[in-house]
Amino acid sequence: MATETKKTTATKKATTVKKAAPATKKATTTTKPATATKKTTTAPVATPKLDKAIYATGKRKDSVARVYLMPGKGNIVINDRPMAEYFRRPVLQMILNQPFAVTKREGAYDAFVMVMGGGLSGQAGAVKHGLSKALEKSEPDLRAALKAAGFLTRDSRVVERKHYGFHKARRSTQFSKR
Repeated sequence: MATETKKTTATKKATTVKKAAPATKKATTTTKPATATKKTTTAPVATPKLDKAIYATGKRKDSVARVYLMPGKGNIVINDRPMAEYFRRPVLQMILNQPFAVTKREGAYDAFVMVMGGGLSGQAGAVKHGLSKALEKSEPDLRAALKAAGFLTRDSRVVERKHYGFHKARRSTQFSKR
C-alpha cells in the first residue's frame, strides 16, 4: 500500500507541474499585448503642415537650428513651445526678432524651429542665422539688408579645446614659489 500512495503522490505532483507550466506561458502571452497597447495609446504631437514652408539651417557654436518659415501672423514656435516660453530672457528674444526688424517684416511670417545642442545664447544665435537665411530664400531682394547687418554670415567662433597639462584651454596650474 505504501508504494501505491507514493505513485499517486508522484502522479499528483507531475500533474500539478504540467498544469502550472502552461499557465505561466499564457500569462506571458497576455502581458505582451497589454504593454504593446500602452505604447500605441500615446497622443501624437501636433505639428504644422511644413510642405510649402521655406527651410533653412542656422548654426552658432555647438547649436544647430532647423527653421521652417511660412507666411503668417508672426508666431515663432521653438521646440513645440512659444518663443517667450523657450527664451525667457528679453535679450534672447530681441536677438530672434532682429532679422524681422531689419527687413521690416514683423508679423509677416510664422516660424517653426527645432533647435538642439549648445546653450541658450548659442541656440538664439543659431535661430537668428536660420531665420535670416530663410527670409533671404523667401524674398531674395532682402539679401542686401541682411548681409549689411551681418546676419547671413555664420559666426565661426567656437570654444577652444582643452590642452594637455592645463586646467582648461589656457588656464595653467597654480604657481608655487616654494
